Amino acid sequence: MKLSYKTFGSGPRLFIFHGLMGMLDNWQRPAKMLMDEFEVTIVDLRNHGHSPHSEVMNYEVMTEDVLALMDDLGVESAHLLGHSMGGKVVMNLAQQFPNRVEKLIVADIGPKHYPVHHDKILKGLRAVPLAAIDRRTEAESFMEPFIPEMGVRQFLIKSLFQPSKGVWQWRFNLDAIEQNIGQVGLEMDLLDYEGETLFLRGGASNYIVDEDWADIKMVFPNAFLSTIDGAGHWLHAEQPEAFVQEVRSFLCD
Repeated sequence: MKLSYKTFGSGPRLFIFHGLMGMLDNWQRPAKMLMDEFEVTIVDLRNHGHSPHSEVMNYEVMTEDVLALMDDLGVESAHLLGHSMGGKVVMNLAQQFPNRVEKLIVADIGPKHYPVHHDKILKGLRAVPLAAIDRRTEAESFMEPFIPEMGVRQFLIKSLFQPSKGVWQWRFNLDAIEQNIGQVGLEMDLLDYEGETLFLRGGASNYIVDEDWADIKMVFPNAFLSTIDGAGHWLHAEQPEAFVQEVRSFLCD
């Protein structure tokens, strides 16, 4: 599968991968903040953004997609950064193909199993009558009973677009996400990864808690943990300067 991507800057290669129901556009600001020191490639994973849709969606095929992109671009190895679901993708790639990774950054996700917790979000997305709305902002009122957090609603409606006038669609493949949602939280601990790894967590997020660290270090023995205060799960959007500084410090060390 040929993934959609954009590249900024020059220098050592850094690939960035978004989370579930995200897209590369969510990462343009951090990419542009890093482009003076790195050649930054932000990527739409399958079933997201402008990348192709498929009924198959698991970490094995998503890893294959990333490796194919690196091969197409002639990149033997690079720094990899993944947020949430994208973090699971880069963990899986690093564990199976460590020679393709320079340094690894995992943003607000751990290798442990996460139970399905997107039920209300999926219901909120299905509640939007795509054939009946005239503007993107109208979707919010239908989503609000299921998704009370305004920031989450606004994040999701960025993926609403018009392929033709008066027709609204989601850029992500909602059918495939619903069918494969159980795959998203799978555990990533079958193989150890010995390379340098930074786990970044939001201080207000519960995706990586203190009790997880001993288990993380068993699988990623050369890992470091940094916490970004004042940030939740979308730490790169909530505290972009602090996030980019942590990334820069780790990669340039």
